[in-house]
Amino acid sequence: MDNKIKIIGFRESDRDVLRELFLKVRKSTFVWKDQSAFDLLDFDAQTREEYILTALYDEKIAGFISIWVPDNFVHHLFIDQTFQKLGIGKALLKCAVNKTGFPVKLKCLQKNSEAIAFYKKTGFVQKGIGGIGDDSFILFELNQEIE
Repeated sequence: MDNKIKIIGFRESDRDVLRELFLKVRKSTFVWKDQSAFDLLDFDAQTREEYILTALYDEKIAGFISIWVPDNFVHHLFIDQTFQKLGIGKALLKCAVNKTGFPVKLKCLQKNSEAIAFYKKTGFVQKGIGGIGDDSFILFELNQEIE
């Protein structure tokens, strides 16, 4: 792992920055969705009672992962566009697996082709599909260590 990357547990003092990151990345990634439906406080609602890890790159908040631990389910993995392709997503997933064990599951919207490519490259295997239209998704599962 790049020595500029540090993964830490959620700190309440980071909440505002994580809210902004969540909103910004959702708007830039899910361009086919109704942008007015995205709100700054969605971060709080969508990560409630989840295990959250924050990624720092050169001590700047670069991304986060939130996991619903009872099901080993990755609910969110968001990396600020400035910090993408630096190994941060992979580092967050590795730390998440240390917490959850295997198997780890997640859903990825089918229109999110960059994320799908990332998950496949990381070792996730497609286990099913679901949803309808713009909300159709692939169910992925990881059963092996991440290289």
